[in-house]
Parts: sequence; C-alpha cells; structure tokens
Amino acid sequence: MPLTLTQFLLLVITLAVVVGVTFLITLLIQIRRTLKEGEKTLAEITELAKHLQDTNQKVQAKIDDFGEMITASKKTVIGLSEITWFLTTKILKPSSKYWPLLFPLLRFGWRRLKKRKEDKNGK
Repeated sequence: MPLTLTQFLLLVITLAVVVGVTFLITLLIQIRRTLKEGEKTLAEITELAKHLQDTNQKVQAKIDDFGEMITASKKTVIGLSEITWFLTTKILKPSSKYWPLLFPLLRFGWRRLKKRKEDKNGK
C-alpha cells in the first residue's frame, strides 16, 4: 500500500515530534541532575564559607597578638640602641686613648691569673 503525500508528511512530522520530545525529555533529565549537583555544591560552598570565617577570625586574633609582639620588639630594640649609643659615645670613645696602655696590663694580669690557677690545680 503506497503512502500519499499527506500521509508521508504526517509520518515525517510525527517522527520529528517524537525526536523533539525525546530530546526535550533527556534535556530536562540532565537539567534536573545538574540542579541537584548545584544544590550539593552550594551546600559545600556555604559550609566552606563558614569555615573560612572561623579561620579568618583566628588569623585576625593572631595578627593582633603579633602586632603587640612587634611593638614590644621595637621598644627592646630602641632600648638596646640607646644603651649601645651610650656605651660608644660616653665610655668607649673617651677611653680609647687609654686602651693602648690598658690592653698590655690586662693581658699581663690575665696571664698571671691563668698561671696562678695552673699552679693551684697542680699542673
């Protein structure tokens, strides 16, 4: 039985509709899967954001402690620099003209002290 043109066109249209509906169904199934994965990912992102906020608070607390430590270190360095400046300008520099006389005396005294310890220990 041969098909008429109308029957053939109706068959082609029906086939096209079936293919289109099948494509739409598979597309909707894929979209549903994608939405489920998106919801899971969103939940994970929310959890990670909470953890990130906790970490941020901990880091901020450590940074505040570190700032106090830096301030204390600055005060210590300033104190050491003032002591060093005092020693060099008030003690070492004025006494530098006496060092050529003092070094031989100190060396002589050190040798005598060392020799006395050796004699005391029986060497």
